[in-house]
Amino acid sequence: MTFNPKQLAIKDFVYELPDERIAKFPLPERDQSKLLHYKAGTITDYRFTDLPQLLPPHSLLVFNNTKVVQARLLFQKETGGIIEIFCLEPVKPQREVQLAMQQTGSCTWKCLVGNNKRWKSGPVKLYFEGGVITAEREAQQEGHFLIRFTWEPAELTFAEVLERCGKLPLPPYLNRDLTPEDRTRYQTIYAHHQGAVAAPTAGLHFTDKVMDRLKEQSIDSTYLTLHVGAGTFKPVKAGTMQDHEMHTEQLMVSRQVVEQLLQHLGNPIIPVGTTSMRSLESLYWLGTLLLQQPDLKPEELHITQWLPYETTTPPATAEAFEALLTCMDRHHTDHLHASTQIIIAPGYTFKVCSGLVTNFHQPESTLLLLVAALIGENWKQVYRHALENDYRFLSYGDSSLLLP
Repeated sequence: MTFNPKQLAIKDFVYELPDERIAKFPLPERDQSKLLHYKAGTITDYRFTDLPQLLPPHSLLVFNNTKVVQARLLFQKETGGIIEIFCLEPVKPQREVQLAMQQTGSCTWKCLVGNNKRWKSGPVKLYFEGGVITAEREAQQEGHFLIRFTWEPAELTFAEVLERCGKLPLPPYLNRDLTPEDRTRYQTIYAHHQGAVAAPTAGLHFTDKVMDRLKEQSIDSTYLTLHVGAGTFKPVKAGTMQDHEMHTEQLMVSRQVVEQLLQHLGNPIIPVGTTSMRSLESLYWLGTLLLQQPDLKPEELHITQWLPYETTTPPATAEAFEALLTCMDRHHTDHLHASTQIIIAPGYTFKVCSGLVTNFHQPESTLLLLVAALIGENWKQVYRHALENDYRFLSYGDSSLLLP
């Protein structure tokens, strides 16, 4: 039986992060960031360009190819006041992000609304080159609103509308205005599937040059998609983890990737970023779920946050991945769509991942819990070293390769 982290106190995952250590802007060159190499208790300093030589032989690197959408919309009232609407996730007619982004004419999303008190009643409009989008509040729910959008020309997809009139949602702790440079630098070079409202920032350091060196070192790579939600910035306010509700994120993986993972079992599988790690471990638990309930419909594929700690006899990793392929066969599809609320915290037993490429995370965050699950109490040593050696922190900060 696995230790259940419900009783973990978030106050045990605190460190002092001075504001000047938060990287407010990206470096001129992506791959010139520092790289902290942690291996079995030993810490060494490198540059990110050294990563290909530091990875264990025969590693498979797994990237998250989600693309950040321009999810912030600034509507102007007739009186001139600004109403900011931040799109979080689609509600209808499609809940799946991929499909929702292709919706034409109208759609409803779960949103955060800035200046809501000043939005007395009726719709608000936002004009953009060649068109207009209208927003109306349908309902207020805990902490957010359901907003119905309609737009002209109606043949535009929602993705095209956001591209024309939305703004990139920078992390709140950067506490600055958007610059033209952010449009490219707050995306990975391999970003492909639109739908994230935050970047998978561990991938921001990769350049074509680093990718070429990975190939030279015979390091394989593959891509899955986890659309990062705004919940990634949600601070843990509960005293213990049992009272913290993890945010839900949508996950998409192809048959080819699952087959590649199966072939690599026994060799190191190393995710680039916490979102890739959450995805890989979630795939294992989805397979476990399908072994228990083979008749689950695609829309029922969801991992709750405590499932990994409540499963008494988890299957072998290969068996779980085979179940995913069987599910795809049954539904005549080459892609699996699911959602996950997985929480990876000390007490978690890793089923797929044997290391991690990641940035440095906020104190008292679920991302820091994930790092602690991987390297144990040594997370304190890693973060102390980073603070004492001028590493830059958070989204635009430096990187680490953690090999327990």
